[in-house]
Amino acid sequence: MLYLKTDEEIGLLRESNLLVSKTLAELASLIRPGITTLYLDSIAEEYIRDNGGIPGFKGYGGFPATLCTSVNEEVVHGIPSSYALREGDIVSIDCGVILNGWYGDSAFTFAVGEIDESVRRLMDFTRESLEEGVKEAIAGNRIGDVSRAVQNRAESGGYSVVRELVGHGIGKRLHEPPEVPNYGRKGTGTKMEKGLVICIEPMINLGRKETIQMRDGWTIKTIDGKPSAHYEYAVAVDKGRADVLTTFKLIDEVLNNL
Repeated sequence: MLYLKTDEEIGLLRESNLLVSKTLAELASLIRPGITTLYLDSIAEEYIRDNGGIPGFKGYGGFPATLCTSVNEEVVHGIPSSYALREGDIVSIDCGVILNGWYGDSAFTFAVGEIDESVRRLMDFTRESLEEGVKEAIAGNRIGDVSRAVQNRAESGGYSVVRELVGHGIGKRLHEPPEVPNYGRKGTGTKMEKGLVICIEPMINLGRKETIQMRDGWTIKTIDGKPSAHYEYAVAVDKGRADVLTTFKLIDEVLNNL
């Protein structure tokens, strides 16, 4: 069953997703060699609470932190720790909040200092694949149209698409129907209607698509140890266009001024 939102409810979802965007922008200025992922987590939790929100991930299914911090070959669900980021790392930060009863959820991959050009290209293609998916999130299209657009852009760069993990609907719950894979065929899957709000979140690997789960029960890594990138928007489906509730503009402004 799909939970279609009213314009008023989408307005509330926009607010919760803007708080996530602002939180990630707050972290953008702090990411540098020597900073621990646990420190980033503490800053994020403080910022969310100071702005009237509740960390959406903390305690969700038993997850112990505010952020998922996934470094290098970690795809998603990395647990913040005493690991100090190093020059040349990349860190994918996934953040969720609850504001006024509605969830926000977004992810962005950050470079730590100077990174290898091959990894920068992976990040660029992953972000572009998200933008391509968004273009298809319009009323009357199907989820497979979004999935195929993401896959086409990622694979055109020579990268592989993670299969085990998918995007999702979002609203009063963090994960609602439908699932939004990052691979698929045009014209297949759930038909999208105005008022559907989905999270599109490409997880794209430099090497093989296969992943493994670590013993902590959360962290997902690439099977070959090569880097993975992750970007995520919350998007409201509308007639003729997609309404992106997330903004990366705030993050880009910080990064461009460092």
